[in-house]
Amino acid sequence: MSVSCLTVTCSPFGDSVCYLGSTSPLQLEPEAFDVLRKKSTEAPSTGEYDKFYPKEGYFVCRGCKNPLYSYGAKFNSGCGWPAFDKCFKGAVKTEIDESFGIRRVEILCAACDGHLGHVFENEGMTDTNERHCVNSISTKYVKGPIPEGLEEAKVV
Repeated sequence: MSVSCLTVTCSPFGDSVCYLGSTSPLQLEPEAFDVLRKKSTEAPSTGEYDKFYPKEGYFVCRGCKNPLYSYGAKFNSGCGWPAFDKCFKGAVKTEIDESFGIRRVEILCAACDGHLGHVFENEGMTDTNERHCVNSISTKYVKGPIPEGLEEAKVV
């Protein structure tokens, strides 16, 4: 039985080239690197997808291209970041985040551990009662059909 471990190694030369595992080079802009790998946060209402509501397509992790959210899961929460009420099953994982003296549920890409944002529950905004508050820079929009076989589900 073989076990595969995920490691992120970044170039010491400041060029933001990261290697997922041992062979896949991945170019990230410095802002995306700060959010995805260092768990930084975009300023509210500044992200490219905050007020973007497509009629088709889906959003992938900017760090590894893992499909995360459908266009239909995106909604206007007024929070200043893109909001989704569900994700593709198994695409997002959670961890407890106790930074800044408060307890929150962090959401990460299940494929590369990239920081996406936080999920909030029981606000009554949608039928799922989840609001995934996601940094735009953590994702990339893909226009076109959603890949076959993906199902949507709550993350918490």
